[in-house]
Amino acid sequence: MPKAIRINEQGGPEVLKWEEVELPPPGAGEVRLRHEAVGLNYIDTYHRGGVYKMPLPTGIGSEAAGIVEAVGNGVTEFSVGDRVAYAVGAPLQPVGSYSEVRNIPAARLVKIPDGIASETAAAMMLKGMTVSYLLKRTFKVKPGDTVVFHAAAGGVGLIACQWLKALGVTMIGTAGSDEKCDLAKAHGANYCINYNKEDFAARVKDITGGKGVPVVYDSVGKDTFDKSLECLSTYGTMVTFGNASGPVPPIELSSKLKGHLYVTRPSLGPYTAARADLVSLANDLFDIVKSGKVKIDINQRYALKDAVQAHKDLESRKTTGSTVFTV
Repeated sequence: MPKAIRINEQGGPEVLKWEEVELPPPGAGEVRLRHEAVGLNYIDTYHRGGVYKMPLPTGIGSEAAGIVEAVGNGVTEFSVGDRVAYAVGAPLQPVGSYSEVRNIPAARLVKIPDGIASETAAAMMLKGMTVSYLLKRTFKVKPGDTVVFHAAAGGVGLIACQWLKALGVTMIGTAGSDEKCDLAKAHGANYCINYNKEDFAARVKDITGGKGVPVVYDSVGKDTFDKSLECLSTYGTMVTFGNASGPVPPIELSSKLKGHLYVTRPSLGPYTAARADLVSLANDLFDIVKSGKVKIDINQRYALKDAVQAHKDLESRKTTGSTVFTV
């Protein structure tokens, strides 16, 4: 029987269990997929830890790449042997991407183009499509803009560094150490502020001559939210798309959002709910990676059975760039 990581309760990394699972034949509209590589994302810790409530017991993991082994009735877009990848907003029952083999709706899959390795696809689908929608849909940046992007040395951040540079946008990144700042600048960030050493809001105002920036992209959450608002220019947009430090507490609009500010809380799910949008975002990502303008750094690899250690390292901020599980 194939194995998968599953959880019976939400909590710390220790709730992740490596166990055998039963896998029926793919149903109508489904594909049976044998994973070659699985992506690790911070959202996985929210599903495991309880930030996002999940039906239990459940699988875990939202991103992977592999080979089609069988197709169910009605599937015409994919065939046995196709290389495919996916990124979904939440684990799909009964197992998630942390699995050797799984069934998944064909509508959630995209073919991996020649020239992109399965490991690369597994490392970039969720993070790369997130960067695409953030920069091109949530707040559409344009050449000459200056933006703030928190967690610049993380998996999403390093992709954003390169993509923003390719778009002609000045990026002010933030990170928690000088080493991480050096990494972000090596990937295209024009500036990087070590928020453990400097007041990043004051530094942003200094860099921009007091004007602030039109948009802040923030996956950190509670620890950076208030200072991020201070970075914004009039009519600026606060894009909060993660909770690495904890969820943002309730805010008083009249006191917090001075200067006619906008706040939005986007996520990948709605941007990929329609298949045409999913394919469009995936192709956008594939194109910029194949062009060489964005390179995907896989800086950590773990065996899938070692998911507990991977989650510990991720939450203690020991990781940089992208992380994959080998299967």
